[in-house]
Amino acid sequence: MSTDSLNQDIANRRAEILAALAAASAPAPELIAVSKSQPDAAIEAILAAGQRVFGENRVQEAQAHWESRREAYPDLVLHLIGPLQTNKAADAVRLFDVIQTLDREKLADALANAMEKEGHRPQILIQVNTGEEPQKAGVIPSKVGDLLRYARQQAGLEVAGLMCIPPADEPAGPHFALLKKIARDYGLGILSMGMSSDYELAARYGATHVRVGTALFGDRSVL
Repeated sequence: MSTDSLNQDIANRRAEILAALAAASAPAPELIAVSKSQPDAAIEAILAAGQRVFGENRVQEAQAHWESRREAYPDLVLHLIGPLQTNKAADAVRLFDVIQTLDREKLADALANAMEKEGHRPQILIQVNTGEEPQKAGVIPSKVGDLLRYARQQAGLEVAGLMCIPPADEPAGPHFALLKKIARDYGLGILSMGMSSDYELAARYGATHVRVGTALFGDRSVL
């Protein structure tokens, strides 16, 4: 695919998604473009379309994508949306503006220590394992309050909201509703939920941020 065609395809998809989000909810949720695994051509195409908010799963890949682009795009907002190891906390704090995947006390401590050393305080979300899936990261719903109290009172973190990834084999709506209820119970304003297959549904359930990759960038095999 030519550069011009790629740029147009991605710009069109982005416009369609933004329109769908605006139709589903007012105000519309923030669109986070999930740029993990994307080649430079796709990233440049979506930057050309005006997108400035991005999500990455891994610290090292995010560094490769964005460290060299920060100067050219000072309005970038980078979200970490994948699990974070404590030994990568300092790198994550340096690079990201939002870390969506706090899920344990040890990580809260590591992030607090990294923020103190780096002099940078990314916004923090707690990842909730709404389906209580043993293979998936995130704190189970019944333990959100405990982690929130620890993060705030012991680690000194300012937790702003919640994130979830519903089970792939279950309807997403009940999980979005559960996350919204937990956020309301604890007075948290940010809800990161909804991906390529269900971002409009998430918007109707009150998402403030949706994380969209495939629906935005298309099938990588055509790049």
